[in-house]
Amino acid sequence: MSKIIYTQSNGTIAVIHPVSGNANDVIKDVPVGISTYSIVEDSVIPTDRSFRDSWVGNGVGVSTATIVEDMTKAKEIHKTKIRAARVDKLAALDVEFQRALETSADTSTIVAKKQALRDAPAASGISTAASTDDLKSQWDTTNLGTSPYT
Repeated sequence: MSKIIYTQSNGTIAVIHPVSGNANDVIKDVPVGISTYSIVEDSVIPTDRSFRDSWVGNGVGVSTATIVEDMTKAKEIHKTKIRAARVDKLAALDVEFQRALETSADTSTIVAKKQALRDAPAASGISTAASTDDLKSQWDTTNLGTSPYT
């Protein structure tokens, strides 16, 4: 089945899925002002949507257009997922820290865990990742919990 792809104003790819199965029937659904689009086969559309907002087009406007992931955008998406995953964990550690203070217990382990969570988006493996698979492998399950990519 064919799809229509075009580049949106934010630089990412939009995909139009024709209900009829015929992309030529829905060219009218391409937004006004978009003059460059491609009709592509399903095989061009990535099946892994983990980094959907990083998709950009190569050759949009020609029949051989492809979709690739912009690694700069993918790295930011990955960091955003890390930041979201650590919110509840940091809040729980704040409570644990307060309780430890109330009883004069040692807080050094709690402080270290909080720092590890704060440092997670700056992990060196993220900046050196060459592919989205590399990014996925950088998810620190020890500190962040279950990977959103599984």
